[in-house]
Amino acid sequence: MPKRISFQLYSARKFEPWLTIVEHLAKCGYKEVEGFGANYEDATATRALLDANGMTMPTGHFPIEMLEKDPKKVVKIAGTLGMRNIYCPYIMPDARPKSAAGWKAFGKRLGAVGTVMRGEGYGFGWHNHDFEFKKLSDGSMPHERIFEGGPMLDWEIDIAWVAFAKQNPVKWIKAYADRITTAHIKDNAPKGENLDQHGQADVGKGTLKWPEIFKALQATRCMTYVVEHDDPKDFKSFAKNSYNFLSKI
Repeated sequence: MPKRISFQLYSARKFEPWLTIVEHLAKCGYKEVEGFGANYEDATATRALLDANGMTMPTGHFPIEMLEKDPKKVVKIAGTLGMRNIYCPYIMPDARPKSAAGWKAFGKRLGAVGTVMRGEGYGFGWHNHDFEFKKLSDGSMPHERIFEGGPMLDWEIDIAWVAFAKQNPVKWIKAYADRITTAHIKDNAPKGENLDQHGQADVGKGTLKWPEIFKALQATRCMTYVVEHDDPKDFKSFAKNSYNFLSKI
């Protein structure tokens, strides 16, 4: 079992109010959550809700636009919620570079944000999806170029998205072991199943080879496993079943 098991609140966005969501997570055994935009609208209220349920929010996602244009707001929110690590989670399709040089430049942009965030006392990194693992015309992958352009970037690896891109997660974990500070623990359902749930499953009920993955993660800087599902049909059973699986590892 990892030192900490967290829950990405984005997974429960369709099941508000947040009060019942957080209360359920606490009953499942979670002590930590990871935040996203909706949780920052009233950061003070979110912090009070977490405190009342004995929970913390050590990590959070912030969009690149906010990180670059209003870093003071990011720092204020992160401070209010008690975060330690901040991750940029995504870049819209129409904003994605087309070349290796473009992805390296994007990595440099992230690196500049990281310099600011580290100066404020926060770890900073990138959270992947599948598009970073699709080969470019020069044979390299966006993931490689991003981290080339941002040599100080941490990595919040999303295991399921790496596998969804038909890549071996263990290979990439070993290659970037010194970058990984947090891992999104998500599972892909067998092909053709759970199509109404983005093809994802409760952690431990899908196709990921978790024993191999967890063994590889033990050799990284990863301190937190963040349970996530992009669109669960029933967030309560997903949260409970996934926690139970992880707590026995």
